[in-house]
Amino acid sequence: MVKLIGMLSRFNPVRVLVIGDFMLDTYTTGKVKRVSPEAPVSILHVEKEESLAGGAGNVALNLVALGAKVAVVGRIGQDIAGDELKECLEREGIQTDCLIYQKGFKTPVKNRLIADLQQVLRVDFETISPLPESFEADVLREIPALLEKIQIVAISDYGKGFLTPSLLAAIINASKERNIPVIVDPKGDDFSRYNGASIIKPNLSEAYAEARLVPPAPLDKVAERIFASCKVDSLLITKSEAGISLFHMNGSAQDFPVRSKEVKDVTGAGDTVLATISLALANSLDIKYAAQLANIAAGIAIERSGCARVNLSDLAERLLEFDVENKIFDEEHLYALQQVLKGKRYIVLGLDSEMGMTSEVFRTLRRLADKTKEKKLIVYIKDNEPVEDFILMLSSFSEVDFIVLKCESLRSLCDVIHPHQIYTMEKDGKVNMLEHASALLSRMRDSQNHARVL
Repeated sequence: MVKLIGMLSRFNPVRVLVIGDFMLDTYTTGKVKRVSPEAPVSILHVEKEESLAGGAGNVALNLVALGAKVAVVGRIGQDIAGDELKECLEREGIQTDCLIYQKGFKTPVKNRLIADLQQVLRVDFETISPLPESFEADVLREIPALLEKIQIVAISDYGKGFLTPSLLAAIINASKERNIPVIVDPKGDDFSRYNGASIIKPNLSEAYAEARLVPPAPLDKVAERIFASCKVDSLLITKSEAGISLFHMNGSAQDFPVRSKEVKDVTGAGDTVLATISLALANSLDIKYAAQLANIAAGIAIERSGCARVNLSDLAERLLEFDVENKIFDEEHLYALQQVLKGKRYIVLGLDSEMGMTSEVFRTLRRLADKTKEKKLIVYIKDNEPVEDFILMLSSFSEVDFIVLKCESLRSLCDVIHPHQIYTMEKDGKVNMLEHASALLSRMRDSQNHARVL
């Protein structure tokens, strides 16, 4: 997991093109207090209504949450739902020039009725409508210009008729000509539609259906049949709360079990995986690491109700929970820590590792942790060559949230996220509160002129 933390620091804002079926997800939330006198059904007393972009739109929203720049290609109807869907995407800064209105088409709407945090019913308003040839021609003309400055193409197929075989072939071929990876979340039982894609990402039931097999047939046999019918580089099978299985055409495979605290709602987890994989591959990560990050993102998503949006801060914080050594940061790993600390308050304590783990050091850590339960405690090691055993011992303490090594690492952190309080512990055991991080960074003895005793 330490390697994954380091890889987060390599993430840059990338441009992703999302193509597929867009719909409006609405959530009607309330409480059930009685049964209807008209029929033996519950009455939902509505407290809140909310609308979000769904389908390929949810993939786009997840990508934005992860820091990507997104352009979309799809269709909507000339109706209120279509307007609301487009406005939802534009509010997030998503380029919607090619989210085109189609005359006579009704924007798909999925209304989820939720009582006491539990989905009790979903009402769908949709019709599967083939894409007219003239409309398809308009879309195809836009593809070359849209692929300019794009690092990856994410295709989200919900089987609503927009992604015709000819449109898919044109998108995949144009992307391959420009060496742009294409990852597909497929639909149906004929994956040959996606020939030439870099990766296809079916769920478990879709994979079995395409392979013409049923459980408990082994997944490696399923993968073998899919590769025989569909020319792609890799196959990523999502298994809901059971995790992800990754297969390659050469026969190698890996399994990634979900590490989730609880399974609350698997809605939209596949969209989270597609977004995370897209971001990772666009940043040139190997597919095995991209799959691990996507699996962690999915584990976070299923802990939340509805179509949850997972961001880099969520990912980094979850990675840090897996291993105490992930508390230790230098310049290479600093970006992940910056993501974790966004929107949080934290304090910094400067220590010399050569002091050793004295009773004074331990009491100071306990005192600061007790005083700042709502804040994160960062220990900055002031030595240029710190004692390794001291650092490992520090990382085992629950009172210490993070450890930062090297002066430039702390300087970079404080430039982006300003500490709430800064302390330094001198060799005589005194703990001083400093006015600014520069006093700690300078390591000058006269910094006490700017300090007061804790």
